[in-house]
Amino acid sequence: MHVQARCRLRVALTLSLASLLAACSSIGESTRNAMSAITPYKVEVVQGNFVSSEQVQALQPGMSRQQVREILGTPLVTSVFHADRWEYVFTIKRQGVQAQSRKLTVFFEGERFVRAEGDEMPSEAEFVATLGKPTGKIKVPELQATESQLAKFPVAKKAADDTAAQAPQPQRSYPPLESR
Repeated sequence: MHVQARCRLRVALTLSLASLLAACSSIGESTRNAMSAITPYKVEVVQGNFVSSEQVQALQPGMSRQQVREILGTPLVTSVFHADRWEYVFTIKRQGVQAQSRKLTVFFEGERFVRAEGDEMPSEAEFVATLGKPTGKIKVPELQATESQLAKFPVAKKAADDTAAQAPQPQRSYPPLESR
């Protein structure tokens, strides 16, 4: 009888395990359908410093390292092995907008700026314009109210204009700063 009890226990465990696995697969399918309707939040990632074409144009051969740093900011990469160059790398990844990446290398001879080379940098206005262009469809609400919608709100009273007219006028002359 002891052997039969073990055999029954094994069969019961096998059946319960099989039923649990079957339940997990059916839950997984419904979860996948629900997850396709939900879009997760993706964090905006900005690395490095943005360098505009105006900043690159402001660089002049012979400038000191400090002057270059004042124009472009602190470089993202400086190397002990390549002390004669600074790397300015900028990347931005935003949800709904194509990722951007730009690189500029600034070369020095001693303490003096020699040249800069890298990607073509956009102007500040061009860069700002690219920030607001999502690649997906976004529904923009209508921002105009109809006459019937405006009629729901009370008309502003003229009393507000009267109180503004009665407000005390600021003092036009000031006392001297030092006593005589």
